Amino acid sequence: MDSFDVIISGAGSVGLMLACELRLAGVSVVVVERLAAIDPTIKAGGIGPIAAEAMLRRGFGPAFANAEHETAKAMFAMRGQPMPKGGASLASVMGGVIGHFAGLFMLLAQHQQEPERRFVGVPQQLVEAWLEQRAKELGISVRREHELVEFEQTDRGVTAEVRHAGAVQVLHGAYLVGCDGGRSFVRKHAGFEFPGTEPTLTGYQALVDLEDGDKLLPLGWRRTPRGMLAYGPVPGRILVVEFDGAPSTRDAPIERDEVQAALRRVSGTDVTIRAIKTATRWTDNARVATSYRNGRVLLAGDAAHVHSPFGGQGLNLGITDAVNLGWKLAGLIAGWAPPALLDTYTTERRPVALRAVDATRAQIALMRPDPQTTAMRDLFTTLLGQPSVNAYIGGMMRGIDVRYDVGCAHPLAGMALPDLELEIDGRTTLAFELFAEGNAVLFDFGAGTRELAHPRIRTVRARCAAKPELRAALVRPDGYVAWASDAGTDGLDAALATWSGVPA
Repeated sequence: MDSFDVIISGAGSVGLMLACELRLAGVSVVVVERLAAIDPTIKAGGIGPIAAEAMLRRGFGPAFANAEHETAKAMFAMRGQPMPKGGASLASVMGGVIGHFAGLFMLLAQHQQEPERRFVGVPQQLVEAWLEQRAKELGISVRREHELVEFEQTDRGVTAEVRHAGAVQVLHGAYLVGCDGGRSFVRKHAGFEFPGTEPTLTGYQALVDLEDGDKLLPLGWRRTPRGMLAYGPVPGRILVVEFDGAPSTRDAPIERDEVQAALRRVSGTDVTIRAIKTATRWTDNARVATSYRNGRVLLAGDAAHVHSPFGGQGLNLGITDAVNLGWKLAGLIAGWAPPALLDTYTTERRPVALRAVDATRAQIALMRPDPQTTAMRDLFTTLLGQPSVNAYIGGMMRGIDVRYDVGCAHPLAGMALPDLELEIDGRTTLAFELFAEGNAVLFDFGAGTRELAHPRIRTVRARCAAKPELRAALVRPDGYVAWASDAGTDGLDAALATWSGVPA
């Protein structure tokens, strides 16, 4: 029997991110995945700012920059324009638009707080490839074509049966985490409650070869008398939504004629699809687990919450789940975390998922092709023209306004720390560079904090011109501020005890 601290079921972006987080903290981990390779089916075309920042803190900045350059180049090509000399960012291609709500591309950078914290145009498969390579570099065992078929938990751990090449192997872990998607075997087998709402629509997203793509112009999203249609932002990418009920099956192969018929109905044209490169069929089934932990079994990503893809919330939620859970679970295994720390995984992350699910439901309510929805959509369009409303929706969709209850009243406390420019020993350093090893950071900006001997906290004495009033801040490994002060160190000992197990 192979034994590990943690068994992870699912080698998608969430499972791999969690594995890397755990390994950085010294935890032994194995990832089992039934697929032989990364699923090529079309998925998210971008990653939200909070998830992107989580990866930037772990050193993926150059990879993001290169990939987004390629995305920008494809978007210029789709418009029949050359790439500007010297390149262009996705932000510049979008012309100040930082996202959409219900297909209304009205979320403008000029109205946002911290507009630089934006969605990044990187395909999900590329994110998964980077994370799998990083996992291998960290020595993590990623076992593909290994399907979790049974498990049993006791108060001492989890025994799991994994099928590979017709044989069953037995693994033991102190904990099991289900990162195995919306139809999660782990969630079902462990008996997690998964309440929510039934599907009401049928959607397709696909990369296709079109015979007469000009019939779908202009590029972008639009609402029609039969549904919603999106064309672009890269050649051949389409999204079609009909609001007349769920599909008769989710599992049948997706045929060219099926997608073409839906595309013709919604677009009102006789456009022809020559071939489908990749396609997915989806609904607005929306559910959130009542708890993300059942004893020694936990859930993350789509295993814990499902919803329609409107607004690109899924990947952002899942990766942020992983970085929230990773250091807490590692601390419990290593013995330095206070017993209640792991419970904060559910109390912090579940409300975020509930709000994201409601945001997708609200978008659907603004897209249906009927006169009442048209009236509501027109009113909402007017409201989005108000800077305060625009900023509120933009902050919600990007996730930068998420604030955890960390027991500190400072405005930064509970928020995700931005990538502040710091001066350390006369050198300019970006804050994210200090988290590469998955550690927490105690920033001292002149408060005179004591040196800590904690194995997972790094003390950094620096200057921060962007926030001259800030005297000190304790930032967790997931990038969220656990405590901050504009005066002295009052409250720091209590925060250390709560979040790091350091005796007060």
